[in-house]
Amino acid sequence: MRVWEVQNEWGIDSLRLVEKPEPEPGLGEIVVAMRAASLNYRDLLTVQGMGAASEPPLIPFSDGAGEVLRVGEGVTRVAVGDRVCPMFFQSWLDGGPAAEKRSQSLGGPLAGVLQEQMVLSAEGVSRFAPHLSYTEAATLPCAALTAWRALMVEGELRPGQTVLLQGTGGVSTFALQFAKAAGARVIVTSSSDAKLERARAMGADHLINYRSTPEWAEAALEVTDGLGVDHVLEVGGKDTVNQSLQAARVGGRVMVIGVLSGFAQEIAMRSIYYKNIRMIGMSVGSRRHFEDMTAAIAVNGLKPVIDTVLPFEAVPDALRRMQAGEHQGKICIEF
Repeated sequence: MRVWEVQNEWGIDSLRLVEKPEPEPGLGEIVVAMRAASLNYRDLLTVQGMGAASEPPLIPFSDGAGEVLRVGEGVTRVAVGDRVCPMFFQSWLDGGPAAEKRSQSLGGPLAGVLQEQMVLSAEGVSRFAPHLSYTEAATLPCAALTAWRALMVEGELRPGQTVLLQGTGGVSTFALQFAKAAGARVIVTSSSDAKLERARAMGADHLINYRSTPEWAEAALEVTDGLGVDHVLEVGGKDTVNQSLQAARVGGRVMVIGVLSGFAQEIAMRSIYYKNIRMIGMSVGSRRHFEDMTAAIAVNGLKPVIDTVLPFEAVPDALRRMQAGEHQGKICIEF
């Protein structure tokens, strides 16, 4: 079988397509024939040596979907032929986050999904909605689940509330879909008018170009008659977090998901305690969260937004497209 592997040293140019023996499942394990994968920003960082607690060689990428090919002794959760997604955190099955539940993640330190056949614990996969293709399902385990947990689990989103989304990347795009399905009002920020118009076509209610309106928090306050927004999905990091706090209402939630502009920043502490804001760090979720999200996706007939689909042989090209940052929606690989 073919496998993409970062060899010897980190970097896109160190990726090699190599041959490895086909695996066999052990007790409680399954072999999944991987059909598709999708990229997250974390995957780019990992390949560049900035995102995984491991050393090369490493099989990268955390998100994929495939078909159960073989099952080992004692497996009852899934059967040969089932269409499944591997869970990002292999040991986070239910309940809240804990160190031991989050220690085993795919694509670093564990081997990732860029292998044509993959051995996994039968507990570490979940079926996906039947109306989705393998490529569509491959977008779900990280970006979609992070957005779901942020809004529906930690955020307890209710109809009529207001959500502010930064940019139109994978998490923000899924959050737009979930928020509209839940009956929320959505504000989207971006530096691209074209991307904002595509967000409008998906149901965004208010659009803010942060290049032409650098004080976008004030614009969000105007949209909400000065009250502020109920939920902010914070993906920017040091350059955006204080505006997120400014834009949030009293009692609002700021979900810290990404740090695209960096970590170090003086936090507007006054806004946090004066407004009683809840800031919650957010990274993916449990298998139970995934199953709840899958039910909602199935009932609402939601389809992931896909920017580009490339063949298995073009993984380096996919990473360079992610690096360029011009995509809207998910970049996917079909095996």
